[in-house]
Amino acid sequence: MTPPSVTGAQSLIQSLEHAGAEVVFGLPGGAILPTYDPLLDAKRLRHILVRHEQGAGHAASGYAHATGKVGVCIATSGPGATNLITAIADAQMDSIPMVAVTGQVGSSFIGTDAFQEADIVGMTMPVTKHNFLVTDPADIPRTIKQAFHIASTGRPGAVLVDVTKDAQQAQTTFEWPETLDLPGYRPAPRPHHRQVREAVSMLLAAKRPVFLLGGGVIRGRASREVRELVDLSGAPFVTTLMARGALPDSHPQQLGMPGMHGSVAAVSALQRADLIIAIGARFDDRVTGRLDSFAPNALIVHADVDPAEISKNRTADVPIVGEAREIASSLATELRSRLAEKDARDYESWWATLSNLRETYPMGWTATEDGYTAPQKVISRLGEISGPDTIFTSGVGQHQMWSAQFIGYEHPNTWINSGGLGTMGFSVPAAMGAKVGMPDRTVWAIDGDGCFQMTNQELATCVINEIPIKVAIINNSSLGMVRQWQNLFYDKRYSNTDLNTGHGTRRIPDFVKLADAYGCAGLRCERDEDIDATIEKAMEIDDRPVVVDFTVSADAMVWPMVPAGVSNDEIQIAQGMTPEWERDI
Repeated sequence: MTPPSVTGAQSLIQSLEHAGAEVVFGLPGGAILPTYDPLLDAKRLRHILVRHEQGAGHAASGYAHATGKVGVCIATSGPGATNLITAIADAQMDSIPMVAVTGQVGSSFIGTDAFQEADIVGMTMPVTKHNFLVTDPADIPRTIKQAFHIASTGRPGAVLVDVTKDAQQAQTTFEWPETLDLPGYRPAPRPHHRQVREAVSMLLAAKRPVFLLGGGVIRGRASREVRELVDLSGAPFVTTLMARGALPDSHPQQLGMPGMHGSVAAVSALQRADLIIAIGARFDDRVTGRLDSFAPNALIVHADVDPAEISKNRTADVPIVGEAREIASSLATELRSRLAEKDARDYESWWATLSNLRETYPMGWTATEDGYTAPQKVISRLGEISGPDTIFTSGVGQHQMWSAQFIGYEHPNTWINSGGLGTMGFSVPAAMGAKVGMPDRTVWAIDGDGCFQMTNQELATCVINEIPIKVAIINNSSLGMVRQWQNLFYDKRYSNTDLNTGHGTRRIPDFVKLADAYGCAGLRCERDEDIDATIEKAMEIDDRPVVVDFTVSADAMVWPMVPAGVSNDEIQIAQGMTPEWERDI
């Protein structure tokens, strides 16, 4: 029996439904308009109309991160598509499974500089895992199936599907392909047993081993298997910015976050290690500091689903390619077998050193000199009052680092931030997407007053679509991280970092009034003694979004800190203060 005739646009909607999409974040325009017509009749696809295409992309990212499903966003050609590029690049850098669908001008107009024409396939080629240009409506089902498969398998990433307007309008038949034919795409195999045996041999012989857990543990849904391995090993572990919550912060073997703003114990452990077992981490510059001085005496076991990451930045002594779950499970099985034969591990001295570092250099903060609230205190209380099941998203800057440092993450997928690209404006739309995907969970967007002003228009989307996120603005009336660098490296010459949003009589804008204008609940907290009550009041409001303006000190800085371009050995716990390292490690 011949399938009934449909338009390419109808085929596109049916394809998204067959691929498993449940929610699409988007904004219509001329070149994608044919697809928006059948979208109105879709029974299994919820569309959420955003106020800016970048918000659609970040919402799809937050949805994907919180749920593990593929996030979907949609936009028109030209500026609609180019507005998605930042969000696409952000998702690709952080290995988020995302499919972005864009409309394109008619096939005959491509290359003529037609109205709202842009070569979005060419523009996004460097920042996508793969992309497609569809000019034949018959290709739509196969292309969508391939896009979802590529986005969600191997190392997840962003895939763009650009569909010409005439392909959307033409008649075709819808047939969902049963199989995939991608001869050039082979996701990572199971790990090689010989490499697994060698890695375990190194672990058993090491005196100062450390597990470096990266975002790949989260993306690979490997927390259970990795915890089994870590528990069995008895070795310490650190979790990168993208891996916060991969294993509980309360775990006794947790040393904290490594890197530029990592804990002294975590940074020191990597520097003094004789073995680093990295799972789903890519040895990026924010973790390693000056690469030639990073972990100088450590052998490296590098396990990753993406073979391109192995030895890219730091040469691996034992490379293991495969899914994080498979690798961790194989390592645990081999380790258990070897320990049953003979347990030669001796980590007592190593743990004595690390325990001393944890006790001597805990995370903390000092009282502010200007009388304003310490932002670290606000964020710490936010985590404690909200509880471990809360999902937190953040923008980028000081508040992002404090959120990673001072909130205890007990579960995976409860910390969502822009790590690789460092995109200001990420927090609010990402929180919106996370809340759509996990409607029964409390979702807090922790944002700076600079970041918040880039995407706060999505509060309108949240109000209209009944998405009750909560927003904590850490309002230091400045671009905080830029100001910190100006403080440390530019002789306190604060060039263009004052935002006039919180201190003194000027509040431009007044965030409480802005929240009210959007139909949100607006709260303000200016005193330490009001922090808990304000957070508790925000937690009680569930019928609409809540925006809390926390007025905090502009002089607070993120410590510890490894300045850019120097060795991790030069970590500073406060301005000009380098900790005394243990000398007999």
